[in-house]
Amino acid sequence: MSETEDLKKEQENQDINSAADAPAGVSATGENAGSVTPEPSPEEKMADLENKYLRLVAEFDNYRKRTARERLEFLAMAGEDMVKGLLPVLDDFERAVKAIHETDDIAAVREGVGLIYTKLSKYLESKGLKQIDALGKDLNTDEHDAVTKFPAPSDDKKGKVIDVVQHGYALNGKIIRYAKVVVGE
Repeated sequence: MSETEDLKKEQENQDINSAADAPAGVSATGENAGSVTPEPSPEEKMADLENKYLRLVAEFDNYRKRTARERLEFLAMAGEDMVKGLLPVLDDFERAVKAIHETDDIAAVREGVGLIYTKLSKYLESKGLKQIDALGKDLNTDEHDAVTKFPAPSDDKKGKVIDVVQHGYALNGKIIRYAKVVVGE
């Protein structure tokens, strides 16, 4: 045999081997033998992208609504826990009102009401409520609301709080009610 015939046979053998290795429906050159899928048109690509965008927007909107609903449920449950904690104090007040009408011992009633006040204060402190100390301190407009000025009994009381009309409170470090105070001048 000649060299050219040998080269032709080797090339035919290579073509047969590569065709056997290719997946079904694909020729040795890499083209589909059966179905040919055309490249999508720009309009089809745009419609597909628009569809994906709309689905993403809808999914985000559902996420936003779900988290808002969960936040409201969480706040409602937090309020429920607070009320459950106040129920024993309410029970104590009911017993105190009943005792006021049934007893003549004012000292016992005062002591009972004092205990209820202490119980309520401790519960609220456990929830993060703190009373703002104002009496005898310099006027601080970040914590105090001066309702009036009054002549100071001594020079060292000028510019200081000499009376507290209504206590102020902070909840977890945030002022929720300013202390209404009388300032010495």
